[in-house]
Amino acid sequence: MPFLVLDIEMTGPEPGWNEIIQIGAELFNDQWVSLGTYLQNVYPENEEAFSVKSEEVHGLSLADLEDAPMIYEVIPEFEKWIRSKGGSSTRLSDVIICGQSVIYDINFLRFAYRHEKMKWPFSNKMLDLHTVSYLFFKILEKNGRSVPRSLSLGAVSGFFGFEREDETHNALEDAQLTARCFKEFFKLIDYVKVP
Repeated sequence: MPFLVLDIEMTGPEPGWNEIIQIGAELFNDQWVSLGTYLQNVYPENEEAFSVKSEEVHGLSLADLEDAPMIYEVIPEFEKWIRSKGGSSTRLSDVIICGQSVIYDINFLRFAYRHEKMKWPFSNKMLDLHTVSYLFFKILEKNGRSVPRSLSLGAVSGFFGFEREDETHNALEDAQLTARCFKEFFKLIDYVKVP
């Protein structure tokens, strides 16, 4: 089953009022070998919902998005990209969506599908870095390892020696950083012993 590591930037925190303005993703096979990356800006339909606070997080202004396609154009393109990178037999229902607090990104993407009257093609399979980090850090702490107090992407990636290049969030960079953390946790599985 392919792993789709997804990150989405939005105009704010409320699906239905706020909208997706950037989708970043990296697709992996079941051995965590990268099959390709995706980055697309999206022009929001509801310009009123574009908040200064969110712009500080992602560093994108409405002017930056001026030439970007609308979400109804991006969704089919995104699905086509997944299929093209995953191979001809790739079914979107087999893809495991992964990310940091990924349910938040999934909720926004689901809302966009519903709003555009498009059928949700993915299953409910997901892998959340926040949850995986919590569990692994508990195990590591019990084994005498020092672990971060926070479960933010910055803290988790910092634990493995990774960091963002910029202060602002870029959806692709965050997806790739998240993927690197997942790969490290999968390596740790070989060292975890249960009595």
